[in-house]
Order: sequence, then structure tokens, then C-alpha cells
Amino acid sequence: MHHNKQIAIILSDTLQCIGLQSILTDYFAPVEISYFSTFEELSNSGNDTFDYYFTNAETMVLNTDFFLPRKNKTMLLIESRNNNEESSPSNHIITTASQETIIEQLGQFFSNDSSGSFSNENNKELSSREIEVLQLIVKGITNKEIADKLNISLNTVLSHRKNITAKLGIKTISGLTFYAIMNGFISGDEIGL
Repeated sequence: MHHNKQIAIILSDTLQCIGLQSILTDYFAPVEISYFSTFEELSNSGNDTFDYYFTNAETMVLNTDFFLPRKNKTMLLIESRNNNEESSPSNHIITTASQETIIEQLGQFFSNDSSGSFSNENNKELSSREIEVLQLIVKGITNKEIADKLNISLNTVLSHRKNITAKLGIKTISGLTFYAIMNGFISGDEIGL
């Protein structure tokens, strides 16, 4: 007997919410979905029995104390500005992707949930220097400032940035921020919001 997936969608964008709800209901039933337009609504509901959380980068970053312990149960909706839809991590949905790609991403997310391996499999790929650069990037430090702080050339910083985005398949600052927080490389308090 299948247990209904308890899903919380925390999005202020009604159309994204309705679209996500439709896909989840049509392709991943049985599901019970609760919609919250703000994180405060979720908090005020007093309900913490959800199996999964769907939200955007801003909500996640502003509420890292809540989402970090639930990182394996949290799916982030991001808008990709590149055409490389297939390379996103399994905890991201690229909202501009095709319906088939989104369904594939959701299927991967739900199947990876029990293993919780999505965060650890990528950690091995980043060198310690790349992690240092990533931490400074998400803090809002410029390339020149990163070069000065780490005593490396500007070209080396650019090479590290290129390698980080290639290895992780994440091209946006919000996506890199989410990755850094969810993998414990940085806390929400360290980010200049």
C-alpha cells in the first residue's frame, strides 16, 4: 500500500504553483499538496509532517535554518538562463525546461530521496580551492577581490569559476548559493542579502 506523499509548495507565483501541482498530481500520485504563498504561512500552519518541500532560492536562503536539515527533502525551482537543462542537480527544477525534462527531474528527485546521495556525489568533484572560491562567490565578493584575498591571478579565479559551473552544472548565483548552503560550505548568515 502506497503512502501519499505529503508535499508543501512554498511559492508566491500562482502559475508556477498550479503547474507544479498539476505535474505532481498527474505523474507522481498519490500526493497530498499544501500550498503556501509565503514561508510565514507555512510556519503559521504549525504543520511539519511534509515529506517534500518545493520552493525558490530566495525563500530557501532566507530560511536556511529550516531548510538545511531538510535538504534531502527540498526541491528548488530555478529559472535557467542557459540551454543546458539536462545538467542540473537532482534537487533543482529548471522552470524553463520542457515538461518531459521537469518530469524526469522530479522522478530523479523522488528516487534519490531514500539514498540522500545528491549532495555528497558532487562534493568530491570540487577541489578545496574551488570550494574556497565558491564560498567567496556566494558571499558577493567580486572576481578581483577573490584574486586579492586568495593571492591568485584574476585568470585563475575565472578558471575556478568556469570549473565550478561545469562540474556542478549550475550557472546562476542563486543556484550556487543553494548548493553551497545545502552542502554546508556556507551558512545563510554569511551571505550578504
